[in-house]
Amino acid sequence: MSPRKIEVGILGATGMVGQSFVKFLQGHPWFEIRWLGASDRSAGKKYCEATSWRLDGEMPETVRDLVVEECRPGNAPRLVFSAMDASVATEIERAFAQAGHFVVSNSKNHRMEPDVPLLIPEINPDHLKLAPVQRARRGWPGLIVTNPNCTTVVLTMALAPLKPFGIRRVIMTSMQAISGAGYPGVPGMDVNANVIPFIGGEEEKVESEPLKILGRFTGETIEFLPARISAHCNRVPVVDGHTETVSVELESKPSRDELLEAIRAFRGVPQQRGLPSAPARPLIYMEQPDRPQPRRDVERERGMSVFVGRLRPCPVLDYKFVAMGHNTVRGAAGAAVLNAELMYSEGLLDT
Repeated sequence: MSPRKIEVGILGATGMVGQSFVKFLQGHPWFEIRWLGASDRSAGKKYCEATSWRLDGEMPETVRDLVVEECRPGNAPRLVFSAMDASVATEIERAFAQAGHFVVSNSKNHRMEPDVPLLIPEINPDHLKLAPVQRARRGWPGLIVTNPNCTTVVLTMALAPLKPFGIRRVIMTSMQAISGAGYPGVPGMDVNANVIPFIGGEEEKVESEPLKILGRFTGETIEFLPARISAHCNRVPVVDGHTETVSVELESKPSRDELLEAIRAFRGVPQQRGLPSAPARPLIYMEQPDRPQPRRDVERERGMSVFVGRLRPCPVLDYKFVAMGHNTVRGAAGAAVLNAELMYSEGLLDT
């Protein structure tokens, strides 16, 4: 790789996900933040003036004095990470792609469009072959690439090694951290010592996105995995880390040892190429009967691994297990950065 770093920008840089991008990109060997975009009320201010820093630690010195600009193409680097709110992401991201930018988005708006890659690099790196399809169909020189919903990432990472056994049906119940709601998020009087059994739009995403990610690239589009997913999504008083209990039905009826071997052996292109943000083990199986736990495990591996435990027979389907991952790292900023690293390693950012 070239020793010269690629300049990058962040759309929606002042929000919680934007701040996660800022934090995750500090010291990155390939990428350097040189541009920050936000709303009109923040434009023209230094980042330290426009942003109320909500993450642990201090705002990085490298970005404090960068002047925030409006989220319009023009001065931004060619590669931009989008942390835009869904209410405005569609038009802004399309405008940047039309102007020739590579938009690596955490927003939901374009995920399920047939010519937009929805990536988890360990699982479906070949879906980047949609890039020329998107450009030809949209008539723009840029590109939009997306990462999944944070809950989807944890579920799909855990399911990926089971795909060779034929995934038929999945039932998933999530216990989702409050950081997934942004800031100020869920009112304390609602979530403290409580479980909120509804997160708007979440179940629909989790029931559809994994089928695209685990699907097959046909040359022009993605043929979805022929499985069915039922999701129950809940907000719980945990700061970071989405925990999911999963039951799955498999066609070939493998043994537990076969499943464990597949989970432990799971690796992908990011590990083969040594991409900077890729964990050595994207899935880590935990033998302890009471693990994984968000408070004890979510920060391990820089938040980029998904942890699995309690694999056992299910009396209704075939097997059940617990999965847990960092929702704002592997489920948001870290996922998008890993997507950009994959694009760079494919030579896509040079085209």
